[in-house]
Amino acid sequence: MNVVDIMTENPITVQVDRPLRDALLLMETHQIKHLPVLSPNRHLVGILSDRDCRLALNSPFTERAYWQEDVLDTVDVRSVMTPAPIIVEGSDSAIEATRLMLTNQIGCLPVMRGETLIGIVTRTDLLVAFMNMHRYYYDKMAR
Repeated sequence: MNVVDIMTENPITVQVDRPLRDALLLMETHQIKHLPVLSPNRHLVGILSDRDCRLALNSPFTERAYWQEDVLDTVDVRSVMTPAPIIVEGSDSAIEATRLMLTNQIGCLPVMRGETLIGIVTRTDLLVAFMNMHRYYYDKMAR
């Protein structure tokens, strides 16, 4: 199984110069925990996680009730994101993606085709793939 088989295609992204408020609203609206960060010319320059946001807000929560209003519009995504994220290609194996995530203690990997972002693979994607594989083999053995 390759990354392209389990990734989320066309992920929600945020521009590097946007305020943190915009990123948090995107995460909240789409119920996601990771945002690839793009430059004005649409090149991947970073990844913004809910953990990055919690650290910036100095809070264990990312819910709107805990947002520090003074930080939201004065801090931009660039200053909070993780720059130069580890990436994978769609043709890489899911096992390689899992290894990279475990080794580097990260929760997602942007998926690239050359210099173009084509998707994102998360821990959740890998767990769902594992469950589906397990269910397939279990059902096959039960026949």
